[in-house]
Amino acid sequence: MARLVYAVAAGAILSIQGLSAPARAAEPKASIEGDLTPDLRAAVARAVGVADRPIENRFEARRRAREAAEDAIAVLRSEGFYAYDVEPDVGEGDAPKALVKIAPGPRFVLGPAHIDWIGAAPDRAAAAAAEAALALTPGQPGRAADVVSAEGRAVAAVQKRGYADVKAQPRQVIVDHADRTVSPDYRISAGQIARLDGIELTTNGHTSPAWLQNLAPWRRGAAYDPEDVAELERRLLDTGVYESVTVALAPADKTTPDGLRPVVVSVAERLKRTIELGASYDTTDGLGLDAKWTRYNVLGRADTFSLLGRLSNIDTRIEADLSLPHWQTAQQTLAMRAAVYRSSTPAYDQQGVMVSADVTHRWGRNATFGLTGTYFTWGGSIDLSRTSEVRIGSLTSLGRDIATFAGLVDMALDRSDDPLDPRHGWRVSTRIEPTLLTGEGVLPYLKLQGQVSGYIPFDLQGNTVLAGRLHLGSIVNAAVSDIPAPQRFYAGGGGSVRGFGYQEVGPRLSDNTPEGGLSLAEASVELRHRLRGPWGVVAFVDAGTVGGAQFPSFRDLSIGAGFGVRYNLGFGPIRVDVATPVTGRRGQAPFQIYVSIGQSF
Repeated sequence: MARLVYAVAAGAILSIQGLSAPARAAEPKASIEGDLTPDLRAAVARAVGVADRPIENRFEARRRAREAAEDAIAVLRSEGFYAYDVEPDVGEGDAPKALVKIAPGPRFVLGPAHIDWIGAAPDRAAAAAAEAALALTPGQPGRAADVVSAEGRAVAAVQKRGYADVKAQPRQVIVDHADRTVSPDYRISAGQIARLDGIELTTNGHTSPAWLQNLAPWRRGAAYDPEDVAELERRLLDTGVYESVTVALAPADKTTPDGLRPVVVSVAERLKRTIELGASYDTTDGLGLDAKWTRYNVLGRADTFSLLGRLSNIDTRIEADLSLPHWQTAQQTLAMRAAVYRSSTPAYDQQGVMVSADVTHRWGRNATFGLTGTYFTWGGSIDLSRTSEVRIGSLTSLGRDIATFAGLVDMALDRSDDPLDPRHGWRVSTRIEPTLLTGEGVLPYLKLQGQVSGYIPFDLQGNTVLAGRLHLGSIVNAAVSDIPAPQRFYAGGGGSVRGFGYQEVGPRLSDNTPEGGLSLAEASVELRHRLRGPWGVVAFVDAGTVGGAQFPSFRDLSIGAGFGVRYNLGFGPIRVDVATPVTGRRGQAPFQIYVSIGQSF
C-alpha cells in the first residue's frame, strides 16, 4: 500500500482563498482545460488569477503556465483531489497562450482523525472535549479547510477548560491513495491549567483598582476561561468612559508563588469633559435648545456626571445627573438626578424641584453600550411643585402646592438592532408607578403604561422597513379631578399623534383647555425607505385617544397622517416630519412640522 504524507498548512489555504480577480475585465493568466465541476473550475480560476499585461513570447507563456499549474494543484489538494494530473502547456500559433490541462481524479474522503498530546495530556474532560470538537465525519470530502478548522476547534475546547497556553504543533495528514482517504493526525501541547489571580491595571487616568477587581467575573483561584476575560472587557466598554480597553491573561512567567496568574487590564480613558448642544422644533412648541456638560470618571469607577440646561416653550430646566455603572453588581446602573424646572403647557403651568434615584439591571451580553437587552428598573422620586391649572367644572383658576412621592418599576425588552434607527426586531416595555400625593389631602393612586413596537424589513439591507407602535396607559384609584393636571395623560405632538399639537388630542374643557385623562391609547404605523446616500423618506399614520375612564375608549379617535424626510448622520437620522389631522379636527392648524434626531419610535 503506497502512502504519501503531506503537511496541510493553513497559510496555503488562506492564500488560495484571498486571491480574487480585479473588477476590470482582463485575460486570465492561463486557460484551464479539463473535465472539472463548475465550482472546482471557478476555484481554480480564482487562484490562477488574471494577467496584468499580454504575453509577449513563448518563454513568458511557459512561465505563466507553470505558475498556474502550481496554483491549480494547491486548489485541488485543498479540495481533496490528490490523484490529480496537472500539465502546464503552451498553445500553438503566432500568439503564444498559457494552458493548464487538469484531470482532477476522484475526490478523497476523510478517514479517522486522531490527536497526539505533546507533553502531559490534559484532564479527561478536556481531552474528550477536544476529540468531540474535531467534528470530522469519516466519508466526508477531505477538504483542507475542514482539517485546519477542526484543529482550531479542538484547541479552543481545551483552552475553554483552563489550559490557557495550549498550542497546536505541526500536524500531519496521511493521504492514502489505496483507499482514497485523508486522515489528519493532530499534535497538540496542552500545557498546565492556568488559575486566575487579581487584576493588574494600566491606565492613563485614575480608575480605581478596587472597583475594577470587584467587576471581574471570576473568583481568585478559578480556572482560566477566555469568556470570563472577554466579559470583563465588554463590561468596561459598556460604561462608555473608555476610549480603548485591552484585557489579557499575563504570560506564564508572571505566575505568582501560589500558582496564580494575574489578568492585565489596560484602559485609555476618553476625554474628561464633553459639551453637547441640541435643538428641536415643531410648530406648536417652537424652538427647543439643549446644552449638556459632562464629566467622566470623577470617582474613578467609570461614573458619569452631567449638567443639563434646556430652554423651550414647554419645558425649561436645569438638571444634574450622576450615573454609576456596575453599581453593587455587574450590569447594574445607579442613576441619581436633581432638577429645577418650569413647565408651561396649554393644560397647566408648573414649577418645582425634583430629586430621584433608580437602579437599572440589564441581562444579556452586549458590547455596544447596552443597545439591546433585557432591563429591569426600580427606584423612586420626590417632586415638590406648584401647579396652576383650570378647575374642572367651575373653570376657575386652581393653584396646588403638591409633594409627590412616586415609586417606579419598569421592565423593557429590546430586541431591535439600533437605538436611533432600528430596521428589524422589536421592543416591549411596561411601567408601573405607585404614587402618593400630599398637599391638599393625601391621595394614593397607580399609574400603568405599556408600549410595544416592531420593525419588519422588506429586504436584507433594511432599505425599506415597516414600523409599528402601540402605547397604552391607565391611572387606577382616582378621578380625573383628583389628579393634578401635570400627572394626567395627554396625547398629540411629535412623539405621540403627529398632525396635532402638544396636548391637542383628547377631551377639552368648555374654555378649550386640554382636560387630560385617566387612560391613553396611541398607535403609529410608518413605512420607511432609505434612498441613495444618507437620505430617506417616511410615510406615516398616527392615531390616539385620551379618556376620562380607567380604560381607553376608541369612540373619539384622533388620526393624523403625513410624510417625512430623514438624513443619516452616521449615528442616527435627523428627522423632519410634516403631518395633518385626518379626523378629530377641532380648529387645529392645518399641518404640523417636527424636527429632531432619531426616528419617532
